[in-house]
Amino acid sequence: MRYPARPATESTYALGEGPVWDAPRNRLLWVDILASTVHEGSLDPSGTIEPGRSWTFADTVGAVAVTADGALLVAERRTLTLVGTDGTRTEVARVLPEDRESRLNDGAVDPAGRFLVGSLAQDDRKDEEILVRLDDSGIAVLDADLGLSNGLAWSPGGDLFYSIDTLPGLVRVREYDPVTGAVGQRRDLLTIAGDGHPDGMCTDAAGNLWIAVWGGARVECRSPAGELLGVVEVAALHTTSVTFAGPDLDTLVITSAARGVPRERRADYPDSGRLFTVKVGAHGLPSTPWVVPACAPSS
Repeated sequence: MRYPARPATESTYALGEGPVWDAPRNRLLWVDILASTVHEGSLDPSGTIEPGRSWTFADTVGAVAVTADGALLVAERRTLTLVGTDGTRTEVARVLPEDRESRLNDGAVDPAGRFLVGSLAQDDRKDEEILVRLDDSGIAVLDADLGLSNGLAWSPGGDLFYSIDTLPGLVRVREYDPVTGAVGQRRDLLTIAGDGHPDGMCTDAAGNLWIAVWGGARVECRSPAGELLGVVEVAALHTTSVTFAGPDLDTLVITSAARGVPRERRADYPDSGRLFTVKVGAHGLPSTPWVVPACAPSS
């Protein structure tokens, strides 16, 4: 199956990423990494997205998550910051040291409310990037050999954990205990390379993966076994991430990047940087609120 996505915002974003549907507040959240900004918007039944408030930070912003009461957890360049509902900001954890030329990238909340986030290099180091999880004991490193840590997602039962390493084009899977957070051996599930690289990702209620392909102007739907089931066509060369949104979780929201499109290809992808929406005949999984761990400082 092939599905054409439609532009959903008038505004464009340099590096739009990390959409999250906050159902209790009926709002969509996403980030513009290069503009150091978290955005909030409302989703109209027609599929358009109306931007609302935004929060700006001192450096790059890789991901955002939401607590049960509506506070935000924001992955800044090196640290995780809690933005309270009153606007106060508290550093929760420092993930990357000052002397490491990396930044935090994509992140997600696991089925028990723990936050996971990975990094990417900003120098010429290879295969040294990390994927970590913040829990009651602090920061636990799950991977330390990644090229560029990206999309994270779980199966409907939470017993399988999927992760993307963008540079080698790999989508990986491992067993995951949603109660304890124990992980099994990591294994390669599929490779997307050549015509784009895998970026952000989510799962639907049937367990299928929806994978944004950077440089490929598309989102691929893959079965839990890796079989290609469908393609969403996007008028943006660099699709970056996806989530299901709306009251019925039946609208696929796609972020994209305006930055990085070659000059000679800009006319072919005039909507690069916008958010897109599409109905694909699938329903997403409710997002889990982030649970503030015992190790976090009080605000």
